[in-house]
Amino acid sequence: MIQTKKAYQVWFCTGSQDLYGEECLKNVAAHSRIMVEAFNKSGRLPFEVVWKPTMLTNAMIRETFNQANQDASCVGVITWMHTFSPAKSWILGLQEYQKPLCHLHTQFNREIPYDTIDMDFMNENQSAHGGREYGHIVSRMGIERKVIVGYWEDAAVQEQLASWMRTAAGVMESSHIRVMRVADNMRNVAVTEGDKVEAQIQFGWEVDAYPVNEIVEAVDAVAQADIDTLVEEYYSKYEIVAEGRDPQEFRRHVAVQAQIELGFERFLDEKGYQAIVTHFGDLGGLKQLPGLAIQRLMEKGYGFGAEGDWKTAAMVRLMKIMAAGSKDAKGTTFFEDYTYNLVKGHEGILQAHMLEVCPSIADGKIAIKECPLTMGDREDPARLVFEAKEGHGTAVSLIDLGERFRLIINEVDVKKAEKPMPHLPVANAFWTPQPSLEVGAAAWIYAGGAHHTAFSYDLSAEQMGDWAAYMGIEAVYIDKDTNIRQFRNELRWNEAYYKFH
Repeated sequence: MIQTKKAYQVWFCTGSQDLYGEECLKNVAAHSRIMVEAFNKSGRLPFEVVWKPTMLTNAMIRETFNQANQDASCVGVITWMHTFSPAKSWILGLQEYQKPLCHLHTQFNREIPYDTIDMDFMNENQSAHGGREYGHIVSRMGIERKVIVGYWEDAAVQEQLASWMRTAAGVMESSHIRVMRVADNMRNVAVTEGDKVEAQIQFGWEVDAYPVNEIVEAVDAVAQADIDTLVEEYYSKYEIVAEGRDPQEFRRHVAVQAQIELGFERFLDEKGYQAIVTHFGDLGGLKQLPGLAIQRLMEKGYGFGAEGDWKTAAMVRLMKIMAAGSKDAKGTTFFEDYTYNLVKGHEGILQAHMLEVCPSIADGKIAIKECPLTMGDREDPARLVFEAKEGHGTAVSLIDLGERFRLIINEVDVKKAEKPMPHLPVANAFWTPQPSLEVGAAAWIYAGGAHHTAFSYDLSAEQMGDWAAYMGIEAVYIDKDTNIRQFRNELRWNEAYYKFH
């Protein structure tokens, strides 16, 4: 069974020194313990925060950071300078540290104690001083980190920490993503291609191809009793829309998808893959293009990309990991841009695919339909059909520019289509990219964005950009502030930066 949520921890390391005496150090340790306990009781953070003794020396900092490297449950370290902490003490530890880093720039007291403040208080509570010393050395060393500023008890600060923790999990889990390619990419399509070796160097992804019929053997090996059990689950869970088809024929076609789901999942689990790509042009002995089967696998947490698009498959898996366990989660899926509505005041893009949209984003009923599909030259495939939820979301496209990767991040607003589409036999969403269809689509095209996207209601543009920064790749944002002239200049500046960086 695939896993998306793990019991991760984040370590909390407080910086100080022994210059101010033993009583000061006791207070520093007590304050940091109180903060960690409050974080863990807040209910806002996805992972446990683990308190560590106050960082005082080169040796202690170095040892702690190397322990963090070795601890598989630790996905990152939060550092906080309670007092002044001489930054040269942090150099060796930071040089050897290999996981996501967060600099929490806060202080234990919210307000200056105007009536009682003295020099002892100033020495003990000088995060404004110590945080700048620490920030300087991290910047000088060129280390990527997240800086969060504000009072530690405030909900907004804790929510920023929670957001960073999810990004940290995405960074650490990226190196565990393995994508199984069923056959190859769609012929003559540029954007689904890419350098798989460079992707493994940059992101840690393994991308492997298998002959279709090797996987077909796993599908054919599924027992009829298992197929029947899963079909019963389908019929109890989803609305059956036969639209005049013979009920027995309809059920037989549904059973084909059940067999594919079981066979694919067993093959993926046996071989240790968490994402899959298919291609309608190379189906081998499969009776149908995998539709309902892929939708169900995505809902379970597998990544998916169509037409051999392994980059999007890996991103869907990554985003499902990052979003796992989100409160009031609305879903994450693979999508493709299909067609526009260009009516003034109602502009938007219809998002769908031939079959494969994850039902985690569904609003209301989910139906099973069977409809002809001209591509693939197979029998009519069964698929889940539904409308997407309304709400704000983030769509991303990872592209290979030849000499580097770029992550394009677009904030979008998902709306209900203005009219029913009774003849559209696929799951779909209708969204308007920020800041508008005209500007959003133009920026996407200038940046070289693909027609496939990994989309989530539950992740922010900031989280995806932070992930890209940790991965050392370019990220460009398309949002309410995007201006085409400025955006094109940003692309030019980035070109120069990455050419010589």
